[in-house]
Amino acid sequence: MLSEKSTETVRATLPAVGAAIGDITELFYTKLFAAHPELLRDLFNRGNQNAGLQKQALAGSIAAFATHLVAQPDTRPDVMLGRIAHKHASLGVTRDQYQIVHQHLFEAIVEVLGEAVTPEVAAAWDEVYWLMANALIAIEERLYAEQHVVAGDVWREWTVTGRTEETADCTTFSIAPADGAPAPAHLPGQYVSVQVELPDGARQIRQYSLSSAPGSPVRTITVKRVHGPSAAGPDGEVSNHLHAHVHAGDTLRISAPYGDLVLQDSAAPVLLASAGIGCTPMLSMLEHLADTGHTAPVTVLHADRSPADHPLRTDHRALTHKLPGASAHFWYEEAAEPGDGEGLMDLSAVPVAPGTQAYLCGPLPFMKSVREQLIAKGVRAGDIHYEVFGPDLWLASA
Repeated sequence: MLSEKSTETVRATLPAVGAAIGDITELFYTKLFAAHPELLRDLFNRGNQNAGLQKQALAGSIAAFATHLVAQPDTRPDVMLGRIAHKHASLGVTRDQYQIVHQHLFEAIVEVLGEAVTPEVAAAWDEVYWLMANALIAIEERLYAEQHVVAGDVWREWTVTGRTEETADCTTFSIAPADGAPAPAHLPGQYVSVQVELPDGARQIRQYSLSSAPGSPVRTITVKRVHGPSAAGPDGEVSNHLHAHVHAGDTLRISAPYGDLVLQDSAAPVLLASAGIGCTPMLSMLEHLADTGHTAPVTVLHADRSPADHPLRTDHRALTHKLPGASAHFWYEEAAEPGDGEGLMDLSAVPVAPGTQAYLCGPLPFMKSVREQLIAKGVRAGDIHYEVFGPDLWLASA
């Protein structure tokens, strides 16, 4: 993968680049959006940009990729690349945009590091960039081909056929292709991108998990209204627009389904752990398990602020009861009911079957805590899969 000469150069300069990566990515985005304001208006999440979350995620992915190449120059981190590629595909990212990113990223590197960027250093990091970019391009073009779409042309018009208020801040939207053609196939756990036009003319995009199973006659997304400002970012532009303005009969622009956190078809025991709106991909997986008659043990775990804040709580229990030998365990910070746990998710009394495949979705601290508890119970690290809503900060926080 990475040439021997570049490996030595990257190894020698990685500490300096790593120490400056935050400044580099901040300057990169400043330069990128100055030259291409349409990217901030119509492609990048303005909320994540304002909160600095996208900068952290980019810094983490670059550092992780370079570190991996230095440690294992003949391999590449396919799990990380796959997760990024699925997100890019859901946004319609195209090959030519990588050249634009390259230009402004390397201008930022030179400006931040100055004379330390010798021709040899520039060539080595250029090799790192194109190894990562070309790997992503190849994966994304394969993903487009699998959905039978031209690269980047992932959008279709969908009609909202109904909406259900699940909680004070969560609404489920039932959707169907506006042209009456069959909906594209999806896997349990995948998401779609939804693009809406906001009052200032921006066409902002957000990803929402399909909360219905692939075999369901109705496709649904469940959207939580984001309140801000908070640690997670400013007030959610798109979620608030959907809650306030989108009703049955309206049309939405929605992408083909993507996402690499998907339920594996196997006879292994399954554990589904979620917090808050992270239950939506788990509901799709759980419904699929019930539809296909999964017979191995299924453990359903969820944590929330209160029962009233738990989206699709009735469905969560009802689908669990459809599976023989399945069990549901819920934790609430307040107003916990008899039989539910109080406070944060605690797995000390929860049995976990050998060979369990675990799927996690929720805030990063929640997923890290659950992962540690599962590993302590004997679940292999490679059998624990996760999904992050928004920029993937797991690597950036490592």
